[in-house]
Amino acid sequence: MLQYLLAPCQITQRTMSTASHRQFEHKVPGKQKLFQEGNGIPVHLKGGIADAVLYRATMILRVDGMAYAIYQLTMTSFPKRQDWLQFILPAVT
Repeated sequence: MLQYLLAPCQITQRTMSTASHRQFEHKVPGKQKLFQEGNGIPVHLKGGIADAVLYRATMILRVDGMAYAIYQLTMTSFPKRQDWLQFILPAVT
């Protein structure tokens, strides 16, 4: 009985371990060469256009977020002036 319960687990382990190992085995040395070249390009941009786009998008979001945070701090530090009497004594029309 236990043999029938363990059989699917062993089959999935076997197929998953051999399939993923074959796919990624040959890409690693090429990536290592790419990132270890001394061509003056920063490591975070050596991946190509996709890395450059992601880097620029991250920097834009960071700058926009900081600007928005400063704006919100300024707005909360200097609240709009309100006439407090209108809340205490309602206007008579």
